[in-house]
Amino acid sequence: MSLLIRQANVITMSEGSGSSPQTLDLRIDGQNIAAIGPNLEQIPGDEVIDGRDRLVTPGFINAHTHSWESIYKGRYDNMPLEAWQLYTYPPLGAPPRSPDFIRARSQLFALENLKSGVTTVVDDVLETPSLDFGQLEAVVDSYDEIGIRANVSGHVKNVPFLDTTPYVSEHLDRETIARAHGESLVTADEYLDFSEQAIRRFGGRGNGRINYMLAPSAPQRCTPELLTGAVALAGRYGIECHIHMLETKTQLVTGQEFYGMSLPQYMQSIDALSRNTTFAHGIWVTDEDIEILADHEVSISHNPISNLKLGSGILPWRKYQDAGVNLGLGTDGWSSSDTPRLLEVIKMASLLHKVTDSDTDRWPTVEETLRAGTVNGARSAMLDRSIGSLEVGKRADLLIWDLKTLNFTPRQRLDHQLVYSENGSSLEYVMVDGRIVVDHGTLTTLDEQGIVDEFNGYLPEIHAWQDRTDQLNQVFHPAFAAMYETCRHASSPINRWADMSDANAAGHRPASGIPSLVS
Repeated sequence: MSLLIRQANVITMSEGSGSSPQTLDLRIDGQNIAAIGPNLEQIPGDEVIDGRDRLVTPGFINAHTHSWESIYKGRYDNMPLEAWQLYTYPPLGAPPRSPDFIRARSQLFALENLKSGVTTVVDDVLETPSLDFGQLEAVVDSYDEIGIRANVSGHVKNVPFLDTTPYVSEHLDRETIARAHGESLVTADEYLDFSEQAIRRFGGRGNGRINYMLAPSAPQRCTPELLTGAVALAGRYGIECHIHMLETKTQLVTGQEFYGMSLPQYMQSIDALSRNTTFAHGIWVTDEDIEILADHEVSISHNPISNLKLGSGILPWRKYQDAGVNLGLGTDGWSSSDTPRLLEVIKMASLLHKVTDSDTDRWPTVEETLRAGTVNGARSAMLDRSIGSLEVGKRADLLIWDLKTLNFTPRQRLDHQLVYSENGSSLEYVMVDGRIVVDHGTLTTLDEQGIVDEFNGYLPEIHAWQDRTDQLNQVFHPAFAAMYETCRHASSPINRWADMSDANAAGHRPASGIPSLVS
């Protein structure tokens, strides 16, 4: 049996199509889009959806997120990244989580993504204190069962925590340093062996919906052997290698302090850049850095809401576009953005970069930001041959929007209204692999309320554990406050504070103090 959507307003996002909708029919046969065009012939067995008064778009691709942070949604505010990480990724006192807990957390995370129109997540999974196959399998099985598409990582750090940030250790006592250095770290060979096994065990799960990706946390958090090995392994298997890069000014300073060059220059020097590489964030880059990334066809996952909440800065949108660097969009985790709704990120990307350049011709266009939220995100995830646009032969990952709602009234330019006026309430159907997984706001694959209730059953345990780790990790606060003060005065090739025409002008000026979380 096939599905025929007739006379719909369709935004295909195919090459050269723009973002303005066309009136088209669309036939879905099994997992794939079988035909697109005007006035397709209805064949026996077609299930028909009347597309009049409806808008059909590709599903959104959340090109950088962390399901781990589901447990911290709405807990923290007004902290820059490195201090915030002390609590969301605590170096002290983090117990291992059971596969049952991880399954409940992953299903809750996938549920809200699907209900907001995200059909693919690039989930950079980090379990503290370490990740094992049982935990990873719990994530993969959850996503397989609920029906979402996902790249699932084995996130890794193999440099001691206090050695990843400059100026901190000199402000800590010996006992605290010894406790922080007590963590067990994997070698490059151990991680690469784990990853190769994970590729074989999990790659292609769910009829190809679920794939493993490599995820060295960041250049300063991993040894060069691990970085180069991960990029090479991803290249051999044609999968994504996902790395955090230059999210804060602290990381800009780190590159100069640790390597005597910028972090992209360092990655180039160790041969750790490729078409398979995606850098999350990429804010504090020089023009030379951008040229390096463009030459190596590296993608960037832009996370504007998270970057604003953590005060990290503003990515140079137009410079990346001019250089031909592929830009996807991500929400980041639920603690740094407090939502997986990529439509909010698309709107934020459309608005934010208007304030960094007085030349209106250089402002983001709706087509650019919709591409970043769909087909460009697919490219960064190494999935653009199968998803991201509505084209014959691609998987049927799509959204159907009701145009009779207030969000589209009066009807004007539907692509503009989708970005600037829609809040998700007009979403009628979410389809992944030709299967309707959300029908008028209700999950069709699993018991939605059961997912919420099961996760909420863990809340007393979660809150007790969070309160305990908050207390333990408060010990690092004075050292991080001193580090921020030093970084604030550090010289750099990027003067973000003086020049509003520079794309990061509204970036974070690190404070000399950090708000206390506990009394």
